[in-house]
This record gives sequence, C-alpha cells and structure tokens, in this order.
Amino acid sequence: MVKSLPESLRAVYPWTGTFLDVNGGKMHVIDEGPKDAPVLLAIHGNPTWSFYWRALIAKFAGPYRVVAVDHIGCGLSDKPQDWPYRLADHVGNVVKVIEALGLRDITLVVHDWGGAIGSGVATLHPEWIKRLVITNTGAWRSLRIPPSIATVKIPIFGTLAVRGLNGFAQVATVRATAKGLSAVAKQGLLFPYDSWANRIATLRFVQDIPLHAAHPSYAELGRIDDGLVKLLDKPMLILWGDDDFCFTPAFRAEWERRFPAAEVHAWKDVGHYVMEDAPERALSLIAAFLERTA
Repeated sequence: MVKSLPESLRAVYPWTGTFLDVNGGKMHVIDEGPKDAPVLLAIHGNPTWSFYWRALIAKFAGPYRVVAVDHIGCGLSDKPQDWPYRLADHVGNVVKVIEALGLRDITLVVHDWGGAIGSGVATLHPEWIKRLVITNTGAWRSLRIPPSIATVKIPIFGTLAVRGLNGFAQVATVRATAKGLSAVAKQGLLFPYDSWANRIATLRFVQDIPLHAAHPSYAELGRIDDGLVKLLDKPMLILWGDDDFCFTPAFRAEWERRFPAAEVHAWKDVGHYVMEDAPERALSLIAAFLERTA
C-alpha cells in the first residue's frame, strides 16, 4: 500500500474510498453518491489511476453514483509482485467490484487500458451496461504500437527503464498531454509509482499487450474483439484527443466504424489525457449525453 496522500492532492482528490478483496489483494475503489442513483463506472488505464477521474467524480457524484477503481498494481490498491497482471485478471476484478457493490444499469466511462478492461466486462455482461463513454482507447487486436512503447517490451531494458527510472509514467506526463499538466496533476499521477515495487503494473500492462497468437492475453482480447457487437444497441459517446501518439485518430475511426450510431467529438488540441487537457469540454458533453439518454 502506498503512503497517505499529501494535503496538496487531498485538496483535489478528497475521497477516501474503500477497499475490496479481489484476485490479487485489496482493490481501492472510490464510491461516491447515493447508492440508488444511476451509476457511472470509470475505468482508468496505464499509467494512471482513479485520480485521473477526479473532475468526473466531483461533477457527477450526487446526481449519480460514481465508482472509480484502481486496478491491482495501480493507485492505492495492493501491488503484488508475483501476480499475473493479465487482461482477463483485470476484467475479472472489475466484475467482482460490480457484483460486490450491486451495480446495474451502468454507464461505463473508459480510457486507455480501461477500454479493453471495461469492454471485457461489458461483453461478458451486456445486461449490466446502459451506456458507454469512450475516450482514447482500443478494445481489439491491433499491431499499432508506437516504437517508444514497444521498446518497453524488450527484456531487461524495459524493466530498468520503467521500474528503475519510472520512464513510462514520467514520459507520459509530457507526451500524453497537449497543453501540459499542472504541478498538482503531475504530482497526483506520479504519486503511487514512487518505487521499483510500486511500478510493477506500469511495466506489466505494456508486457501484456498481445501482438501474436502465443501471447497469454491474445485469446482474451480476441473474445472482447468478437464480443463488441453485443454492445451495438447501447448509446455511445466518443470523446477523443486527436493529438495522441498512442491511440491515434485511427483508433477513433475504428470505433466509429464499429459503432456508426455513436456520438463523436474529436479535438486536435487535446492529447491522450483527455480529462487533463479538456475536462470542461468532456464533462459538458458527458452531462448532455447522460441527460439525453436517461
């Protein structure tokens, strides 16, 4: 478990959350708003955590029940050193959270790896899902991987760069944003990943990108890829930062191809961290989407 949050972060992330037992240890979960209110379930990616959704939680908790998870290895959750850290494991943990909290009629809000994980849940249990908000992510097999991220998969080099130098999370504070991060945003995003041990998931997420059939997560991502058709009847809002070196506009175009009825907004001046670069724009559009599809 990481140390307690400093006051500078508590000022913008005041929620204490709860801890649920899942596969891999204690999973930290923010659960704000009335228990009988409509549910927003926010799922982060790599190398972020529920802190990334702080503006979403602040705006919608009250009229909505906002739940935001920290995947095992991330944020304030346990960081086991010998856990598999596979896609199916993360999917299974979110399923356990949903069942433990009794969440239904869920609006999924996803980013980065959260797209594959959230889609993994949604394709297993489409009856749980009411709507989807998709931001800079993918949920299908793809060979589109930036060279800078591919180098992290190189044995020894990737481990030293990510776990030793915090290269992945540090570089993301520059490359994942188009306008730059505030000091407190940078502090918050880096806070959980302050040691070799605490950077385990940051590395494992990259290693778990399945680029060939022999990879342990290739079948699970294929299941999700094939299952996306189960979500065609769900209202979908796509919010995209087109200035993204990783999930480029080509990924947005693929979402649009698969979900032609989706409402789409894309911005050339927004990077991968949509909720850091354009929180006001994103939240306004989410609010209108929720009202229109209530």
